[in-house]
Amino acid sequence: MKNKTDKKESLDNSLKLLVRTSFIVFIGIVISKIVTYFYRIIIARHLGPEIYGIFSLASMIFGWFAAIFSFGLADGLLRYVSIYRAKEDNGEINYITKKTLLILSISSIFATLLLFLSSEFISINFFHNSELIIYLKIFSIALPFWIFSSIFLSIMRAYQRISAYSMIFNIIQNVSKLAVLILLVFMGLKDMAVIFSFTIGTMMILLCSYIYCKKNFPEVMKVSNFNKEGKQLFKELVYYSGPIMFFGVISSLFYWIDSFSLGYFKGVMEVGFYNAAMPIASLLTLSSEVFTQLFFPLVTKYYSEKNFSLINDVSKQVGKWVWIINLPALALLILFPGVFINILFGKEYLVAENALRFLAIGSFFFSLFSISNNLLFMIGKSKLILFDITIASLVNLILNFILIPMQTIFFLNNSNGITGAAIATMISIAFFNLLMMFQIKHYLSIIPFKREMIKIFFITLILIIPLYIISSLVQVSTIGLFIIGIIFIVTYLVLILITGCLDKSDFMIIKAIWRKIFRK
Repeated sequence: MKNKTDKKESLDNSLKLLVRTSFIVFIGIVISKIVTYFYRIIIARHLGPEIYGIFSLASMIFGWFAAIFSFGLADGLLRYVSIYRAKEDNGEINYITKKTLLILSISSIFATLLLFLSSEFISINFFHNSELIIYLKIFSIALPFWIFSSIFLSIMRAYQRISAYSMIFNIIQNVSKLAVLILLVFMGLKDMAVIFSFTIGTMMILLCSYIYCKKNFPEVMKVSNFNKEGKQLFKELVYYSGPIMFFGVISSLFYWIDSFSLGYFKGVMEVGFYNAAMPIASLLTLSSEVFTQLFFPLVTKYYSEKNFSLINDVSKQVGKWVWIINLPALALLILFPGVFINILFGKEYLVAENALRFLAIGSFFFSLFSISNNLLFMIGKSKLILFDITIASLVNLILNFILIPMQTIFFLNNSNGITGAAIATMISIAFFNLLMMFQIKHYLSIIPFKREMIKIFFITLILIIPLYIISSLVQVSTIGLFIIGIIFIVTYLVLILITGCLDKSDFMIIKAIWRKIFRK
């Protein structure tokens, strides 16, 4: 009986910590999303689809170089610092941090030179656009800043300083980019406004994350002695991080395959249209981003303590929360994609309507099964995840090369290839995440789902029927969508409450949030 009580108390404490931290992260991510959308909207609306397309391609190439030359060491550091922090072994943490910084200082310089010197070749031979050259040359200077900042941000996450991490990564970075963009656009600059705003935002991440780590973790940042135990640990970190490096590279390729394929087959204009739909669909990843910032270091700590029962309970509860949040959002995006696009990017981008529907479904799969991804990393199955993402990327690439050039099939007609790219991405995301779910079931006997989620699905399905009728008969305006959305979500929440979809843990969290907000 005592063990059962202790287990319940541990679960409640873990969920409270997740929600308390996630509430802070939620605020940071919401501000980040708003600022990021303003940033993208200014580029898309004021500078046009072509410059927006060039910026998207340059960001893609920058991401590939960053993933390759960071060697996956930041993710490896997150795992090992979390483990050795639980053991209170600051010496080992200090050693692997310093060694990681030394290696990345060399690789980042090489990455900068390589991207700078190859920018013309990439721009002309792959994308047939000389205007991309200047973007790549200046973006190359930002590479070391991005790679180094990933180390300090990983340390902050490992020490569960999620609010500070969110402030730096989500708010300071994006506010800096937006402020510089607005200033330079006001001064009459176009391409340079985009290029320098991106670069300065990247520099701000490194500056702030370094200062924070230097001040708050002096034991980690001090000069260390190279000991035999530390060398062995670093070998383990490299062995673990090697597959993650390829995972990072292939993940970046996976994420940008559709934009790359559109740029290759069509042009920067189509890339611009497509990248209007992508950030809207990514709203569905918000809930998983909020919870998994702390979820990974938390379950890794439990894994080092061999507390598998608690890992199972926390995973299922987080999976249920993501499900509850994302189902109504998915319904609204599928039924009213044009309204969302028009609000944010304007009528010029409405060609991406169908693409948004398919990308929203893909993002829903991604957010729902991101827990399985974290659990596989927790148990050290980085090679298996690398295999999964490689297969999914090949599926994505093949489908993009088949579907983008096709313009005669009814659902791809007059879509400039962007609907084909979205369908390819949706299928490959679903395949990748379902694969990981079956693997985590095999290794840990965990499926991050609860029975109540089936009931919640049918509640959503019932509510979608009147929404579908409305969307078929009436052209919904911005104000109309706002009113429909409020009614839909309130009805959805009431039905969840009265049908018994929430359990004791859910009510415990709701009460804790209520007391925190209204305690005065």
